Amino acid sequence: MLKRLLLLFGVCGTVYVLLELLYRGRSHISMFFAGGISAVGIWLCCNCRRMKNKCLLVKCALGSAFITAVEFVTGAVVNLWLHLKVWDYSSMPWNLLGQICLPFSLLWFVLTLPILGLGRLLCGSYFSKAETKREIPASPTLSGE
Repeated sequence: MLKRLLLLFGVCGTVYVLLELLYRGRSHISMFFAGGISAVGIWLCCNCRRMKNKCLLVKCALGSAFITAVEFVTGAVVNLWLHLKVWDYSSMPWNLLGQICLPFSLLWFVLTLPILGLGRLLCGSYFSKAETKREIPASPTLSGE
């Protein structure tokens, strides 16, 4: 399963960098890691026991929150601490320290859909198989009781 998660990490990290290159004309290696971490985190969170049967809107909201959190931490490190100026959302509405903003969080909501689809394609239904293996067999009844 680790190989599949690493594949999801690499594919989504690469796609994120490519999207930035198309949209902004530039990117940064930190975006590869932010995209990969976001994708694997979303896949793991949305397929855990608690979230597995939730509706797609709830999963997209979780995905948006997860990507926004990763983006804020990444931005705090690369932009605020290291001063690399990879991005700046200061001119965007509802921004926080210029690192995250509401319009992009809404975009991350939508972006969660292809991440979940790609996760299903690359990682399969691992969690349902794993849960089946972990099920506790019915305990045998003792005769005479």
